[in-house]
Amino acid sequence: MTPQTNSAPAKNNRCQTATGPRQRTPIPAKSPKRAREEDEVSHPLPSLEPFPKRVRTSTASVGKPARRKTITEARVDYWNETRTWPTEEQENTMDRFRDLAQPVLARKKSLASLRRKRSDASINTETVSTRTPSDQQPREQKSTPYRHPRYEGQLSERGSFMCRYEGGISAESKALCQKLLNSAQSLPKDTLFEDELFEDTLESIKGRNEARVIRDIAQLIVPPAEILAIRGAKHLKTLRETTNAGWNNAIPFYGSRPQPDYSLGFKREAFTRERLQKLQPFIGNELEDCSYFAATYDMYFPFLTSEVKCGASALDIADRQNAHSQTVALRGLIELFRLVGRENDLHQEINGFSISHSDEYVRIWGHYAVVNGKDFTFYRHPIAKFDISKTEQGDNRWTAYTFVQNMYDLWLPEHFSRICSVIDMLPSDLDFKVSEQFELQPLLPEMASSLSELSQQLEDHSLADEGVISDSQPSTHPITPEATINTRPSNSKKNKTK
Repeated sequence: MTPQTNSAPAKNNRCQTATGPRQRTPIPAKSPKRAREEDEVSHPLPSLEPFPKRVRTSTASVGKPARRKTITEARVDYWNETRTWPTEEQENTMDRFRDLAQPVLARKKSLASLRRKRSDASINTETVSTRTPSDQQPREQKSTPYRHPRYEGQLSERGSFMCRYEGGISAESKALCQKLLNSAQSLPKDTLFEDELFEDTLESIKGRNEARVIRDIAQLIVPPAEILAIRGAKHLKTLRETTNAGWNNAIPFYGSRPQPDYSLGFKREAFTRERLQKLQPFIGNELEDCSYFAATYDMYFPFLTSEVKCGASALDIADRQNAHSQTVALRGLIELFRLVGRENDLHQEINGFSISHSDEYVRIWGHYAVVNGKDFTFYRHPIAKFDISKTEQGDNRWTAYTFVQNMYDLWLPEHFSRICSVIDMLPSDLDFKVSEQFELQPLLPEMASSLSELSQQLEDHSLADEGVISDSQPSTHPITPEATINTRPSNSKKNKTK
């Protein structure tokens, strides 16, 4: 199944393109005897546990992960315990959840990606430079797809808009932004932002490359959570950060996978054993599968990304990179909440943040989803834009640092608690196999366009020779980077004429 976002109605979107709403591909019903209402999944599901479960006290199973039951096994267990079969309402609930869960299951990585990893593992690392575990690209190469302004249009065609939604953000999110900007924070000492060092620091990195800017001031713009945790911030020990690491466990949204200069999410150890068991069908094998919920093999549900560039004009490129990363992150959150009928909890609520900065300028964005029934789209909200140089208008050198620290202290605990509350609503002990779909190795937009044109030329030439179409007939099936291959064998019986 192709991972798609869905577009909201054009009247609610000031930057909507001409393309119409995108609908999610429906999952075929498991049985024709149960007709489901169109809006059946729009209400929160108070309990997705299949049937009452028996408490096991066997000591043999202590310390070993319990095997998940299939729905058939759960029905048999219910019969053994109650001598009655589950009610139709209970079975409908689980069938409905199965239909919701199927598109969200972990899926196999592309065959090309797996072959490359096996090949890299067999090469002598002392003589050949191999890829890192994150498959990270060189800094210049990873920015290439985002350099053209057309990339913003390509995102919007898929439901991610680099602008505000007409209805804006919720009142709660507006209050949150002000709280994060204005709440006081203790500032670090003995840094390059000290008064006697600040001007010389900015002068020394002026015109330098991104690596130098990251080395000298990036940690004073976006304080690294793991370092703060080492220094005593216990509430940040649940977090996992990445630096220039590819999000290779994420299901692609469009083009190449995100590779932020800095990103932050939750480590696997942040979740209890029971919650990990419930997430397992959607995470899969961290080394072989990709997921809506995992960015890397050890970072789940990312919420903060940062990109560093040199020069004010290059910040537009950083903004596009951040918009892409946050779309991938928010899509995972939406898919999680949809499983339990709570997607409206995210409507117009900021649930992700990004920071784009250079040696002098900083932009802070809030990212949110707009939910319209089964459709959802993504937008961003400008929180702050400023120059860190000291001027007569003020001194903003610590504005970003304070904002991020407040996000860690004031917003993050509640955000994590809400994610856990949704995971707790998922059913346990049910066996969902990893999706049989493979995700294609994502193509760069330029490569996809070239392949599409070449493919169509060959196809039109062949059909024209056969007298089927004229040479000038346009393509109706362009190759798209987010295409997927379904490896499930077709059922020939269904194709027979009755």
